[in-house]
Amino acid sequence: MAVVAGCFLLAGGVSTVAACEDIEHAGANYTVCTFDPHTDSIRIFDRDPITGQFFGSFANLSSSLWGRGLFTRFAMNGGMYHRNLSPVGLYVEYGRELKRISTGFGWGNFHLKPNGVFYLQGDKAGVLETDAYVKSGIKPDFATQSGPMLLIDGNVHPRFLPESDSLNRRNGVGVSDDGKVHFVIVDALVRFYDFATLFRDRLNVKNALYLDGSISSVEIPERNRRDDHSPLGPIIAVVEKMP
Repeated sequence: MAVVAGCFLLAGGVSTVAACEDIEHAGANYTVCTFDPHTDSIRIFDRDPITGQFFGSFANLSSSLWGRGLFTRFAMNGGMYHRNLSPVGLYVEYGRELKRISTGFGWGNFHLKPNGVFYLQGDKAGVLETDAYVKSGIKPDFATQSGPMLLIDGNVHPRFLPESDSLNRRNGVGVSDDGKVHFVIVDALVRFYDFATLFRDRLNVKNALYLDGSISSVEIPERNRRDDHSPLGPIIAVVEKMP
């Protein structure tokens, strides 16, 4: 595999270009990668279908996809997980619900209510607060639950403080009114409030979901970037067939 002009090229000249840009917001630099579920194959993975082992890393996922005639255009950690790498909340893959939705209370960011679900259904994607998702009756092709919600119907999560001293690396996902999916990661230490307002003020997103903090990771072949903050739990990836 050769690297040309900052992009990985595969046999046949197919470029793995992702629609990524850098956006400065509230004093920090964010990487935003945007995809259209009408034309881009966005999927969520957590384990190898043959071995049953959790992937745990972008490298392991890429190897498995390669064996199935697919390659990764983009990947990001996609939700919180237990020590054995199993999802904490709802997890749906290819229409199969492998982990039930969590509506209970507990500790940590996942349970900073409201939490929510990122889902893919046909050529549409969405982010919904957990109770709204349950009431919707949606039967997704793929889904992952995480928390907290960053934005709920255009409003910043009520527990976020503009002057909070809780700073961390973060990543999340939101869907704008035009149906496009925006994946965001920041390597700087930022507060939840600023992270949420990036989605609202710069990306025209009304509902956005936090995915994780210190292990926030992304694979962007066009930038020759593959973070190695493994182990990872669920992984959201944009995939394409080999030429």
